[in-house]
Amino acid sequence: MRFTKVFLFLAITSLFFSCGKSKKELAADRLSMAQSLYEKGDTAQALLQADSVEILYREEVLQVEAAQKFRKKVYGDILFREQDELDTLNKKIAELQQNFITEKTDFDRYTQYIHKKQDAERRWNKSYIQVHLDEKGDLYISSNYYGEDWLDHTAIRVYDGDLQAKTKEIPLGNVFNHHSDFLNTKWEKVSYMNGADNGVINFIAQHADHNLKAVFLGKRYYYIIMESYDKQAVVDALQLSKALKRQAVLEKDMKLVKPKAE
Repeated sequence: MRFTKVFLFLAITSLFFSCGKSKKELAADRLSMAQSLYEKGDTAQALLQADSVEILYREEVLQVEAAQKFRKKVYGDILFREQDELDTLNKKIAELQQNFITEKTDFDRYTQYIHKKQDAERRWNKSYIQVHLDEKGDLYISSNYYGEDWLDHTAIRVYDGDLQAKTKEIPLGNVFNHHSDFLNTKWEKVSYMNGADNGVINFIAQHADHNLKAVFLGKRYYYIIMESYDKQAVVDALQLSKALKRQAVLEKDMKLVKPKAE
Protein backbone atom coordinates (compact mmCIF):
# COMPACT_ATOMS: atom_id res chain seq x y z
CA MET A 1 0.00 0.00 0.00
CA ARG A 2 2.80 2.45 0.94
CA PHE A 3 4.74 1.61 -2.27
CA THR A 4 1.59 2.20 -4.34
CA LYS A 5 1.06 5.63 -2.78
CA VAL A 6 4.69 6.56 -3.42
CA PHE A 7 4.46 5.39 -7.02
CA LEU A 8 1.29 7.40 -7.62
CA PHE A 9 2.89 10.47 -6.07
CA LEU A 10 5.94 10.15 -8.30
CA ALA A 11 3.78 9.61 -11.35
CA ILE A 12 1.69 12.71 -10.66
CA THR A 13 4.68 14.92 -9.95
CA SER A 14 6.40 13.58 -13.07
CA LEU A 15 3.52 14.88 -15.17
CA PHE A 16 3.78 18.22 -13.39
CA PHE A 17 7.47 18.61 -14.19
CA SER A 18 7.61 17.03 -17.65
CA CYS A 19 6.26 19.76 -19.90
CA GLY A 20 8.91 20.10 -22.64
CA LYS A 21 11.95 19.70 -20.41
CA SER A 22 14.87 17.34 -20.73
CA LYS A 23 15.42 14.56 -18.18
CA LYS A 24 18.40 16.46 -16.82
CA GLU A 25 16.24 19.53 -16.27
CA LEU A 26 13.45 17.48 -14.74
CA ALA A 27 15.86 15.83 -12.34
CA ALA A 28 17.28 19.24 -11.39
CA ASP A 29 13.77 20.58 -10.79
CA ARG A 30 12.99 17.69 -8.45
CA LEU A 31 16.16 18.23 -6.51
CA SER A 32 15.39 21.95 -6.28
CA MET A 33 11.92 21.12 -4.94
CA ALA A 34 13.44 18.73 -2.40
CA GLN A 35 15.72 21.48 -1.13
CA SER A 36 12.83 23.95 -0.98
CA LEU A 37 10.63 21.52 0.93
CA TYR A 38 13.42 20.83 3.40
CA GLU A 39 13.96 24.54 4.02
CA LYS A 40 10.23 24.81 4.78
CA GLY A 41 10.49 21.98 7.31
CA ASP A 42 8.82 19.22 5.30
CA THR A 43 11.57 16.63 5.70
CA ALA A 44 9.50 13.60 4.65
CA GLN A 45 8.44 15.10 1.31
CA ALA A 46 11.93 16.48 0.72
CA LEU A 47 13.42 12.98 1.06
CA LEU A 48 10.71 11.57 -1.18
CA GLN A 49 11.58 14.04 -3.92
CA ALA A 50 15.30 13.26 -3.57
CA ASP A 51 14.58 9.53 -3.80
CA SER A 52 12.50 10.11 -6.92
CA VAL A 53 15.55 11.51 -8.73
CA GLU A 54 17.27 8.12 -8.42
CA ILE A 55 14.11 6.20 -9.30
CA LEU A 56 13.03 8.21 -12.35
CA TYR A 57 16.29 9.63 -13.67
CA ARG A 58 18.96 7.15 -12.68
CA GLU A 59 20.82 7.75 -15.97
CA GLU A 60 21.42 11.39 -14.98
CA VAL A 61 24.52 10.57 -12.93
CA LEU A 62 25.37 14.05 -11.72
CA GLN A 63 21.83 14.73 -10.54
CA VAL A 64 21.63 11.34 -8.84
CA GLU A 65 24.90 12.03 -7.01
CA ALA A 66 23.59 15.44 -5.97
CA ALA A 67 20.39 13.81 -4.68
CA GLN A 68 22.42 11.27 -2.70
CA LYS A 69 24.53 14.02 -1.20
CA PHE A 70 21.41 15.98 -0.30
CA ARG A 71 19.85 12.94 1.35
CA LYS A 72 22.97 12.32 3.44
CA LYS A 73 22.92 15.95 4.56
CA VAL A 74 19.30 15.66 5.64
CA TYR A 75 19.93 12.47 7.60
CA GLY A 76 23.07 14.05 9.05
CA ASP A 77 20.99 17.00 10.28
CA ILE A 78 18.42 14.61 11.77
CA LEU A 79 21.17 12.64 13.51
CA PHE A 80 22.70 15.83 14.92
CA ARG A 81 19.35 17.04 16.29
CA GLU A 82 18.54 13.66 17.82
CA GLN A 83 22.00 13.40 19.41
CA ASP A 84 21.59 16.89 20.85
CA GLU A 85 18.19 15.95 22.28
CA LEU A 86 19.57 12.67 23.62
CA ASP A 87 22.46 14.43 25.39
CA THR A 88 20.00 16.78 27.12
CA LEU A 89 17.71 13.88 27.95
CA ASN A 90 20.52 11.80 29.45
CA LYS A 91 21.35 14.65 31.83
CA LYS A 92 17.71 14.87 32.89
CA ILE A 93 17.52 11.10 33.42
CA ALA A 94 20.68 11.18 35.56
CA GLU A 95 19.14 13.92 37.72
CA LEU A 96 15.82 12.08 38.13
CA GLN A 97 17.55 8.79 38.92
CA GLN A 98 18.99 10.34 42.06
CA ASN A 99 15.50 10.11 43.58
CA PHE A 100 15.40 6.33 43.13
CA ILE A 101 17.18 3.18 44.13
CA THR A 102 17.39 0.32 41.63
CA GLU A 103 16.66 -3.32 42.25
CA LYS A 104 16.42 -6.48 40.18
CA THR A 105 15.39 -9.69 41.90
CA ASP A 106 15.10 -13.19 40.44
CA PHE A 107 11.43 -12.41 39.78
CA ASP A 108 12.11 -9.22 37.79
CA ARG A 109 12.66 -9.22 34.05
CA TYR A 110 13.80 -5.60 34.10
CA THR A 111 15.54 -3.41 36.66
CA GLN A 112 13.03 -1.71 38.94
CA TYR A 113 13.20 1.91 40.05
CA ILE A 114 12.03 2.33 43.65
CA HIS A 115 11.51 5.87 44.88
CA LYS A 116 13.61 6.57 47.95
CA LYS A 117 10.53 7.82 49.83
CA GLN A 118 8.66 4.58 49.15
CA ASP A 119 11.13 1.83 49.97
CA ALA A 120 9.70 -1.20 51.81
CA GLU A 121 11.43 -0.52 55.12
CA ARG A 122 9.79 2.91 55.40
CA ARG A 123 6.28 1.90 54.33
CA TRP A 124 5.73 -1.75 55.28
CA ASN A 125 3.05 -0.92 57.89
CA LYS A 126 1.38 1.99 56.08
CA SER A 127 -1.65 2.32 53.82
CA TYR A 128 -0.60 4.32 50.79
CA ILE A 129 -0.44 4.55 47.00
CA GLN A 130 2.81 3.21 45.58
CA VAL A 131 4.34 3.99 42.22
CA HIS A 132 6.21 1.33 40.23
CA LEU A 133 8.66 1.96 37.38
CA ASP A 134 11.09 -0.22 35.43
CA GLU A 135 14.07 0.50 33.19
CA LYS A 136 11.88 0.45 30.06
CA GLY A 137 9.80 3.29 31.42
CA ASP A 138 6.75 1.12 32.09
CA LEU A 139 4.80 2.68 34.93
CA TYR A 140 1.89 1.69 37.17
CA ILE A 141 0.56 2.27 40.68
CA SER A 142 -0.68 0.02 43.43
CA SER A 143 -2.91 0.65 46.45
CA ASN A 144 -1.51 -0.84 49.62
CA TYR A 145 -3.75 -1.37 52.64
CA TYR A 146 -2.55 -2.32 56.11
CA GLY A 147 -5.01 -2.85 58.98
CA GLU A 148 -6.88 -5.15 61.32
CA ASP A 149 -9.84 -5.99 59.06
CA TRP A 150 -10.18 -6.98 55.43
CA LEU A 151 -11.34 -4.30 53.03
CA ASP A 152 -11.45 -6.57 49.99
CA HIS A 153 -10.88 -3.42 47.97
CA THR A 154 -10.85 -3.56 44.17
CA ALA A 155 -10.22 0.08 43.17
CA ILE A 156 -9.27 3.49 44.48
CA ARG A 157 -10.51 7.00 43.89
CA VAL A 158 -8.18 9.98 44.31
CA TYR A 159 -9.85 13.34 44.79
CA ASP A 160 -9.84 16.88 46.11
CA GLY A 161 -13.27 18.50 46.14
CA ASP A 162 -14.84 18.14 42.71
CA LEU A 163 -11.55 17.02 41.17
CA GLN A 164 -11.25 13.25 41.03
CA ALA A 165 -9.98 10.21 39.15
CA LYS A 166 -10.82 6.55 39.69
CA THR A 167 -8.96 3.39 38.70
CA LYS A 168 -10.53 0.48 36.92
CA GLU A 169 -11.83 -2.42 39.01
CA ILE A 170 -9.41 -5.25 39.77
CA PRO A 171 -11.70 -8.02 41.06
CA LEU A 172 -11.01 -10.24 44.04
CA GLY A 173 -9.20 -13.38 42.99
CA ASN A 174 -7.36 -11.58 40.20
CA VAL A 175 -3.59 -12.13 40.19
CA PHE A 176 -3.15 -8.35 40.59
CA ASN A 177 -5.36 -8.25 43.69
CA HIS A 178 -3.23 -9.79 46.41
CA HIS A 179 -4.14 -10.56 50.06
CA SER A 180 -1.94 -11.76 52.89
CA ASP A 181 -2.12 -11.78 56.67
CA PHE A 182 0.00 -12.42 59.72
CA LEU A 183 -1.57 -12.85 63.16
CA ASN A 184 -4.13 -10.01 63.39
CA THR A 185 -2.68 -7.88 60.59
CA LYS A 186 -4.16 -7.79 57.09
CA TRP A 187 -2.37 -6.64 53.94
CA GLU A 188 -4.00 -5.94 50.60
CA LYS A 189 -2.13 -4.87 47.48
CA VAL A 190 -3.99 -4.09 44.25
CA SER A 191 -1.83 -3.35 41.20
CA TYR A 192 -3.29 -1.22 38.41
CA MET A 193 -1.18 -2.34 35.47
CA ASN A 194 -1.55 -1.95 31.70
CA GLY A 195 -3.55 1.26 31.91
CA ALA A 196 -5.82 0.10 34.75
CA ASP A 197 -4.86 3.24 36.70
CA ASN A 198 -7.32 4.89 34.30
CA GLY A 199 -5.60 8.28 34.42
CA VAL A 200 -4.99 8.38 38.18
CA ILE A 201 -1.21 8.65 37.69
CA ASN A 202 -1.53 11.76 35.54
CA PHE A 203 -4.20 13.13 37.87
CA ILE A 204 -1.90 12.89 40.89
CA ALA A 205 1.02 14.40 38.99
CA GLN A 206 -1.08 17.30 37.69
CA HIS A 207 -2.58 18.04 41.12
CA ALA A 208 0.36 17.24 43.38
CA ASP A 209 0.07 20.70 44.93
CA HIS A 210 -3.49 19.89 46.10
CA ASN A 211 -4.50 18.24 49.36
CA LEU A 212 -5.25 14.95 47.64
CA LYS A 213 -7.18 12.23 49.39
CA ALA A 214 -7.74 8.63 48.37
CA VAL A 215 -10.50 6.20 49.18
CA PHE A 216 -9.98 2.45 48.94
CA LEU A 217 -13.18 1.01 47.46
CA GLY A 218 -14.21 -2.38 48.83
CA LYS A 219 -16.80 -3.96 51.09
CA ARG A 220 -16.18 -0.86 53.19
CA TYR A 221 -14.41 2.40 52.43
CA TYR A 222 -11.01 3.32 53.79
CA TYR A 223 -9.71 6.90 53.49
CA ILE A 224 -6.19 8.29 53.51
CA ILE A 225 -4.65 11.69 52.90
CA MET A 226 -1.81 11.39 50.42
CA GLU A 227 1.55 12.35 51.87
CA SER A 228 3.48 15.04 50.01
CA TYR A 229 6.38 12.64 49.39
CA ASP A 230 4.03 10.02 47.86
CA LYS A 231 2.67 12.64 45.48
CA GLN A 232 6.23 13.70 44.64
CA ALA A 233 7.16 10.07 44.02
CA VAL A 234 4.44 9.89 41.36
CA VAL A 235 5.63 13.16 39.79
CA ASP A 236 9.25 11.97 39.69
CA ALA A 237 8.34 8.52 38.35
CA LEU A 238 6.14 9.91 35.60
CA GLN A 239 8.88 12.30 34.46
CA LEU A 240 11.47 9.52 34.50
CA SER A 241 9.10 7.17 32.67
CA LYS A 242 8.60 9.65 29.84
CA ALA A 243 12.33 10.36 29.66
CA LEU A 244 13.28 6.66 29.52
CA LYS A 245 10.73 5.96 26.78
CA ARG A 246 11.88 8.93 24.74
CA GLN A 247 15.49 7.84 25.23
CA ALA A 248 14.65 4.39 23.81
CA VAL A 249 12.91 5.94 20.79
CA LEU A 250 15.84 8.23 20.05
CA GLU A 251 18.44 5.49 20.40
CA LYS A 252 16.48 3.16 18.11
CA ASP A 253 15.93 5.85 15.49
CA MET A 254 19.56 6.96 15.57
CA LYS A 255 20.69 3.42 14.79
CA LEU A 256 18.52 3.52 11.66
CA VAL A 257 19.51 7.04 10.65
CA LYS A 258 23.27 6.81 11.18
CA PRO A 259 24.02 4.50 8.19
CA LYS A 260 21.97 6.80 5.94
CA ALA A 261 24.02 9.80 6.99
CA GLU A 262 27.39 8.15 6.25
